[in-house]
Amino acid sequence: MQGLWNREGGGLRGDHGFPRVTKGAEIVPRALTIASSDSGGGAGIQADLKAFAAAGCHGMSAIVALTAQNTADVTAIHELPPEFVTAQLDAVFGDIGVDAAKTGMLFSAPVIETVADFLDAHSVPLVVDPVMVASSGAKLLEDDAVSVLVERLFPLATVVTPNEDEATALVGEGDPAEQAKRLVGLGAGAAIVTGSGAGDEFFDGETALTIPVRRHEGGATHGSGCTHSATVTALLARGEDVLAAAMVAAATASDAVAHGLTELGAGEGPVDVFHLARGR
Repeated sequence: MQGLWNREGGGLRGDHGFPRVTKGAEIVPRALTIASSDSGGGAGIQADLKAFAAAGCHGMSAIVALTAQNTADVTAIHELPPEFVTAQLDAVFGDIGVDAAKTGMLFSAPVIETVADFLDAHSVPLVVDPVMVASSGAKLLEDDAVSVLVERLFPLATVVTPNEDEATALVGEGDPAEQAKRLVGLGAGAAIVTGSGAGDEFFDGETALTIPVRRHEGGATHGSGCTHSATVTALLARGEDVLAAAMVAAATASDAVAHGLTELGAGEGPVDVFHLARGR
């Protein structure tokens, strides 16, 4: 794969007009997550930043909500004021710059409106992970926010990455391959429906493809969706196309599940994108 970090066309500025961070002669791709914090470290902002680092990107964050969360439950959610979300985005875009961004758990309609307003005025490759429910079963998106997510963020999205349950909530029951097509019909540039038995279902308006994914019995899955979407984001920041990013992300998330930290916590353990337990 060949990415923008090879400095094609010369110069040190990205396609979006922001100055690139450099380390010597090497361009460091910049990836931003706009999502919520997981105090247990398994999903959300924490999982995204790990995946960005594993994919060779400088990771940044704009936090929209804090969760009191562990492997078993989400016990509290504290939403940050929309103006503070905008302040974080202004700070990152105005100084460091962004090569690609993703959204994760956004929780409410006002926050989604705030994020959409900003990204509409600051166009970058965007991955929308429509996080609705935690692996513990806790609700992470308010009911009245679903339509706002679709209407405001899908048209800005380079790709949306729901799992099967999220895809069903968004476009109704059906074969995941057909669901991917319906998601693109809602305005997204491309869609990846993850978690189906056959593999991840990809559609970009022209190409429909089942991406093979190795399933692992006994692995830990908390944060697998975040790891997948963050890896897609990191690869877009590196200049890869969406299909190439989707294929690498499928393998990365699967590997992180296989090496998951099943011994941590009483619930679903976190994935391990860094293989911290080297003996596995």
